[in-house]
Amino acid sequence: MRRGDGTLHRAATGAAVSSRVEHGARRPQLSVSVRNYAASAPEDWRHVLDQARAADDAGIDRIYVSDHVVFGGDLGDYSDPRRGGRANGAQPTGPDGEWMEALTVVSAMAAVTSRVRIGTNVLVAPLRPPVLLAKMAATIDALSHGRFELGVGIGWQQAEYDALGVDYARRGSILDEQLAACRELWTAPVASFAGEHVTFEGIHMMPKPARTDGVPVWLGGSVKPFVARRLAQYAHGWIPWGVPAEDYASHLGEMRALVEAEGGDFDRIQVAYALPPRFTDDRQVDHDALFADVASLVAVGVTDFRSGLRVPPSYEAAYEMFAGLVAAFDRAAAHSPLSADEGLPTN
Repeated sequence: MRRGDGTLHRAATGAAVSSRVEHGARRPQLSVSVRNYAASAPEDWRHVLDQARAADDAGIDRIYVSDHVVFGGDLGDYSDPRRGGRANGAQPTGPDGEWMEALTVVSAMAAVTSRVRIGTNVLVAPLRPPVLLAKMAATIDALSHGRFELGVGIGWQQAEYDALGVDYARRGSILDEQLAACRELWTAPVASFAGEHVTFEGIHMMPKPARTDGVPVWLGGSVKPFVARRLAQYAHGWIPWGVPAEDYASHLGEMRALVEAEGGDFDRIQVAYALPPRFTDDRQVDHDALFADVASLVAVGVTDFRSGLRVPPSYEAAYEMFAGLVAAFDRAAAHSPLSADEGLPTN
């Protein structure tokens, strides 16, 4: 395995890494957050790329970044589910935090990796013009040889929408048309679309994504009929929002029923789970506790386990952390209902 400086590095979990690469999406997957934000400006942002390389080398399945373009002064809505926030949620920075633009970061990470899948969790999609979003996503997918996954949501912050001249009250219908327009642009040789928010006729958009059905889309959202409709029509994966860990099974059952009522096949939809951080008394990552529920969660439909743990900035330290996570996750996943012969849908 290559080190951050391009030389070879022997993986402590070499057998596990090769196994994970071989089986790919036919096993429960482990994803990690690469933080494209900071409470204050770091000395050097290149640690984001070092962490991406470390994840690529250590056998992590997927890395993802977050998204905000600007902030207003009041972040209170983040903890208000009625405004699109999450109960008891806390924004990771203040309004003056440093946030790098998500798709730009993803493109840079694609350039320094070769295997790991790269995505957004989640992009506030309605803030981007639909045709430009389709073009940017297809470009990243082409540059990464089909490794890009577009996670989208509608966000929670009205000030952000106001600053970009987008109607906050219509953000749901804007997202609906975005997803439909992107699908048309990604799949049609000559694309046409007529909607309330986006209209185009007889246009060519190249390059196309690596997949004939377009860039895989993950949809962030709660257990609601309109989220289920989007999942049934457009999504490869679901990033549950506001679903308590202790109620995952019942909420997944509810979403299954809603998706099937919309004519969708819930078994073809991958499901993410945000791993709650677990530490030992001396503040080390407690791998056993972190992955204790993997088998039971796989049994109820979870396919992708997402860690938001803070990652050390250097390649070497990040690699050691990721290698430890991979080894522990593989031990836990070995006891899950899925096997190499009975796997997940590939994206």
